[in-house]
Amino acid sequence: MADLKGKTLFITGASRGIGLAIALRAARDGANVAIVAKTTEAHPKLPGTIFTAAKEIEAAGGQALPVMTDIRFEDQVQAAVEATLKRFGGIDILVNNASAISLTGTLETPIKRFDLMMGINTRGSFLCSQACLPHLKRAANPHILTLSPPLNMGARWFAPHVAYTIAKYGMSLCVLGMAAEFRSAGIAVNALWPRTIIATAALQMIPGVDPGRGRKPEILADAAHWILTQPSRALTGNFLIDEDVLARAGVTDLSAYAVDAAKPLTKDLFLD
Repeated sequence: MADLKGKTLFITGASRGIGLAIALRAARDGANVAIVAKTTEAHPKLPGTIFTAAKEIEAAGGQALPVMTDIRFEDQVQAAVEATLKRFGGIDILVNNASAISLTGTLETPIKRFDLMMGINTRGSFLCSQACLPHLKRAANPHILTLSPPLNMGARWFAPHVAYTIAKYGMSLCVLGMAAEFRSAGIAVNALWPRTIIATAALQMIPGVDPGRGRKPEILADAAHWILTQPSRALTGNFLIDEDVLARAGVTDLSAYAVDAAKPLTKDLFLD
């Protein structure tokens, strides 16, 4: 499969950042995108809404369906799936991108924030997968792609931010289990994670992090595009890193993705 023309992608958190970048890359092929996110009014520090994203996707050559959805709620996820089916007739690809972050220690993490991360990251990814799977089973080349890290049980990845690590690893555990569970059905389930920090508006809200030492979201969008255009029965159950994916795609010069070529890159979390 050379491109995603005519394919329907259900992307959580697609109003901005990495989710929007993946949507725009698919739109350039002529894909259909369900923008599954909460934001209907722009945040002063986090620009972008489901409606501005829809305009960008359509301008890039795709078809867009903005669906206001809080993926913590089953009825809203089911309604988003039904709206996608009504508009586009099916779902070929699910991208579990929505995520909440709090790089705080145990005593500094309010239970409300713990619940938010678990509800969006782990439970939300499970819920969206569960809701989309019956329809993915009917797709010609079905994929679930989750933006989560390789599983590494080293204590150093837990100690600084136990709650966040549990929530992100919960997403990765869904990948591990569902890849095996749905292998015989031909549904690819993979994870994708960046080698370096990615310069998004959300990153700028984390104290002490310099987005200039990261890469643009487009590196993950291009890596995701390669994954999602592979035969689903041939590529599943993998925890993939953006650099490695692009190398497999024949891209070795990554300089264009750097935010500031003069600055050294900062490695992302969870990678040795």
